[in-house]
Amino acid sequence: MTRLSVNINKIATLRNSRGGKMPSVKDAAINCQLFGAQGITIHPRPDERHITRKDVYELKPLITTEFNIEGYPNEDFLRMVIEVQADQVTLVPDSNDQLTSDHGWDTWKHLGFLKEVIARLQDHGIRTSIFVDPDERMVEGAAEIKTNRIELYTEPYATLYPIDRNKAIEPFVKAAKLAENLGIDVNAGHDLSLENLNFMYHKISNLKEVSIGHALIADALYLGLETTIHKYLDCLK
Repeated sequence: MTRLSVNINKIATLRNSRGGKMPSVKDAAINCQLFGAQGITIHPRPDERHITRKDVYELKPLITTEFNIEGYPNEDFLRMVIEVQADQVTLVPDSNDQLTSDHGWDTWKHLGFLKEVIARLQDHGIRTSIFVDPDERMVEGAAEIKTNRIELYTEPYATLYPIDRNKAIEPFVKAAKLAENLGIDVNAGHDLSLENLNFMYHKISNLKEVSIGHALIADALYLGLETTIHKYLDCLK
């Protein structure tokens, strides 16, 4: 079974563009779970342009499925995710002013740093995931770091999918298979959509979780949140 974790950052972006509390990220999290989502993902950034620190703490008691928090592991971020006891922390190599995640970690270059961070989180009972490109050498580095999971950065797959879906999925299948052989579970995320999700699901048999935000929230503008979540869940069958 591949779980669907809904990234609600875009709900917070819309709220922050006007100020106030509408739309409510808390209501969004509650309803996503009510409609069948098996997890909630957030990515708080230092500039708080969408999810804020306050959101992180207010969301925690509302999550009845899985709370996945993404972010760059600076000291402030690490203290926060440990305090709220996230179910899963996904480490991304983003700079402070980065618009969106656009590459994975060089797991060998940052081996010592990531190994220390991963051990610290695991000591607090938090499942860890590292954002990586579909590069077998980077997967091997993740194994050395002893992370529980990797999250494959899927934007290259989404870009090539309309042109040649078999070529698009090939490096992801190889990376996922290697991860399985090395004892690492596999997540995936970035630009996954109703168009390309089902194909990936059928090609990667050990896919544990997908984290989807931008496309899902965009689809919900036209289809409604409940219908949209059901459609994404249908892609994982």
